[in-house]
Amino acid sequence: MRTRYVAAAMLLVDVLLAGTVRAHHSPAAYDASKEVRYEGTVTKYAFNNPHIYLTIEMRGPDGRLVSQEVEAGPISTIQPLGLQRDSLKVGDRVTVRGRPSRRGDGHTILGLDVARSDGTVLPLNVDSASVRPPSTALATSIEGVWLPAVADFNTLRRTVPTWPLTERGRSELEEARRVNSTTHSECVPAGAPMLMVYPVASAVKVDSETVVFDIDWLDAQRVIHIDETHPTNLEPSLQGHSIGHWEGSVLVVDTRGFASHTEGIGFGMPSSEEKHLIERFSLEPDRRHLRYEVTVEDPVYLTEPSHHTARWEYTPDLPPSGVKCDREVAQQYLREARTP
Repeated sequence: MRTRYVAAAMLLVDVLLAGTVRAHHSPAAYDASKEVRYEGTVTKYAFNNPHIYLTIEMRGPDGRLVSQEVEAGPISTIQPLGLQRDSLKVGDRVTVRGRPSRRGDGHTILGLDVARSDGTVLPLNVDSASVRPPSTALATSIEGVWLPAVADFNTLRRTVPTWPLTERGRSELEEARRVNSTTHSECVPAGAPMLMVYPVASAVKVDSETVVFDIDWLDAQRVIHIDETHPTNLEPSLQGHSIGHWEGSVLVVDTRGFASHTEGIGFGMPSSEEKHLIERFSLEPDRRHLRYEVTVEDPVYLTEPSHHTARWEYTPDLPPSGVKCDREVAQQYLREARTP
C-alpha cells in the first residue's frame, strides 16, 4: 500500500512541479516543455515584489509592432542572482528567453533570462545561472546575512509530495494542482520549512534574549526566545511561537502555536494548529555556510515526522531588497489568467 502511495506522490511531483521553480501561481500556466525567444525593445521595466515585470516591443509574424509582457521572479530572489534595478532601462534592445503561456501567443510568458545588446545575460528566474560571485567573507557565528541555496529549495519542492501524507494531505496537495494562486497573491508568505529555504537574503540578529530572522520575502520575520518556555495558552499565529537554546554554538529551536495555513509547510502543502518544528542552525567549519536542519510534525497532514537539511551561504555584502510586497502586482497574473 505504501509503495502505491509513494508512486502516486512521485507522479504528482511530475504534474505539479514539471520544469522550473515558478511564481506564486500554478506552473501549469506555462508550458515547461517549450522555450521561446523574443527580441525587442524594452518599453516597461517594473522592479517590484513579489514579481518583476518587463514589456518589450517587437515585430510580430505579420511585421506589425506588438507588445510582449514578461513575468520574472521577485526582487528578493532575482536580485541575489544579479538583476538589479538599474540593469535594464526603457529603450534597451534585448533578447528574452522564456516559457510560453499555455493560452497561446499574446499572453504573458515566464522569463528565464534576458540578454542585453552588449552580450550580458541576466537572470529572470531562480533557475537561471547566478552571475553574482560568491563571497569570500568568513562568519564568526550564525549572525549575519545568509542566502539559502536554490538547489536545496528545489530539493524540498520535489520531496514534500513524497513525504508520508495522510489521506487529507494527499487530497489537499492534489487540489493544489487546480489552483492558480496561493497566499503569496495576498502578500502572505508560506510557512516553514519552505520559508526557511526560500532563496532570499535572511538577516540573523543575535542577542542574549532573542535570535531574530528577518527574511526578505513578503516581510516575514521569526523571533526565537532564548531559554524560555512556551506560554500555557498560546495564541495561534502565522509563524508560531519559537523558543531556543544553545548547544555550544548550535541554535536549537522548538516552535509550536501555529495557526492553520493553506501553505504552512509550503509547495501546496497546508499545515494545521498541530504543526510542530524542531530546527537546528549551525555554522559549518568553512565559516562560509550555515547548516539548517528541520523536523516537521503535523499529524493532520503527515503520518510521521519528516526531515530536511539545507545550506545557507554567508553573504554579508547582499542587502535585503527593502521592497515591500505590492498586492496589486501580486495579483497581476491572476487578472491576466482570468481574461478570456
